Amino acid sequence: MKVTISDLPTMVYRWWCFALVFIANGCSIGPDYRRPKLDLPTIVDGCGGKIDEFACAKWWTTFRDPTLNKLEDMALKKNADIRQAIANVEEAMAAVGMAMSDLLPSIALKGDGSETGLSRKSVIGQLGQARAGTQGAGGTQGFSSNGYESYIAKSLVAYEIDLFGKYRRSSEAARAILLASSAAKNVVTLTVTAEVAKAYFAVRALDAKLAIARRTLKTRQESYEMYKSRLTNGYCTEFDCLRVEADMRSIKAMVLDLECALEKAETALSVLIGCGPREIVVRKTTRSSSLESLGVPSDIPSGLPSDLLSRRPDVLQAEGMLMEASARIGVAESAHLPSISLTGMFGFESLSLKELFSNGSDTWNVGASISLPIFNGGKIMFGSKAARARYKRIRAAYEKSVQIAFKEVLDTLISNRKIREMVGSRIAQVNALRKGYLLARKQKEVGLIGLLDLLDVERGLLAAEMDLAGALQNQLNATVDLCKALGGGWVYGKRTRRVSNK
Repeated sequence: MKVTISDLPTMVYRWWCFALVFIANGCSIGPDYRRPKLDLPTIVDGCGGKIDEFACAKWWTTFRDPTLNKLEDMALKKNADIRQAIANVEEAMAAVGMAMSDLLPSIALKGDGSETGLSRKSVIGQLGQARAGTQGAGGTQGFSSNGYESYIAKSLVAYEIDLFGKYRRSSEAARAILLASSAAKNVVTLTVTAEVAKAYFAVRALDAKLAIARRTLKTRQESYEMYKSRLTNGYCTEFDCLRVEADMRSIKAMVLDLECALEKAETALSVLIGCGPREIVVRKTTRSSSLESLGVPSDIPSGLPSDLLSRRPDVLQAEGMLMEASARIGVAESAHLPSISLTGMFGFESLSLKELFSNGSDTWNVGASISLPIFNGGKIMFGSKAARARYKRIRAAYEKSVQIAFKEVLDTLISNRKIREMVGSRIAQVNALRKGYLLARKQKEVGLIGLLDLLDVERGLLAAEMDLAGALQNQLNATVDLCKALGGGWVYGKRTRRVSNK
């Protein structure tokens, strides 16, 4: 049957209909992803309030501190780890686009131009000489006894039919990686914001401890000056004066140590919020309120949230990797099966550049090919086994992430309850020691107790005030840990409890 250029659209149409039929009836080899069934506890959502989504919750506003809010906003914009995580998501999005492009035909334009020199003894060379003899010394256009020219302009279409779902599984794997990358970004964001909050609370706790130490140092210096005067006038022994001096020197060393720790805490916080080197040197954190006045929720969740697994970004990241591993099994197993490709070409070909697009120079080609692996030394079989082994490994990692999620929530719930009780005990201890210190000073003034007794009471009060500052910091950190364990925090209404040591 003779085929002309006018038949080309009809033939191309038939070929592509043939391809679409294969696509419509195609299947995706390999397992479809299903979330593993785990032995989870029966969860009653007794969290004392609505659990908000991490994606839209700025959990650090729980503490009602404007400076902390500002620091967190700076970290979200400038922290290097967060910026790397965002770039990873963008890269995964591009990979999804690349995987989707495999499901579409490829179209290209191609042009060739060449001039070939011929041997006189070649068949084509002898034919050229014969033509040159009949046509004259110049020969025919584009063909001479010395060689010939050739020009081609064509469009190429190629498409591999995804009959067994190899490219659909690859696309599924790329989307799973995107899900895992997005969850990984949330993991990084949650981790960084938690570290910023803890670093800020460390600064505030060191502020409080330094204020206590400086206040104590001032009283010790006043006592030392007084005892020096007494020693000069003969009203006290040198031993008493030396004891007061030693105690004063000890407190001064404590002040210097706290000042050093505070400087290091400042620079650590600067790195977390993304400051440049110069900013790290000159920057100082603004203190908007005292450590005791930072707000903490009056209530904490009494149970586990029912949507814990869907809220925790680390669990979502692990599940995304598991989905990708499942899809890769299908990609590996599809290598056992035949692949079918369709190709098409339409263009123009001529021995003369001037006549390249003239009537009669058109050319076309439509074809199909099929390939089936027969023997490759077991490479495909081992590739399939490796994909299934990888799925088992990642499934174990997913199950461990679920275990860790429940453990962290339970641990932080216990810690919050115990630390709150501890803070209450520390407050009562400090109040009792303050009253005892005032009473001891009066007894010392009337001679009922000696200097050593008063110094013991002062040292006890100093240690208790330092412990209270540490307990308040631990309470704030425990709230941060709970927010992190729950995947971002909870909405508890407008109730807050302000802890005071007064």
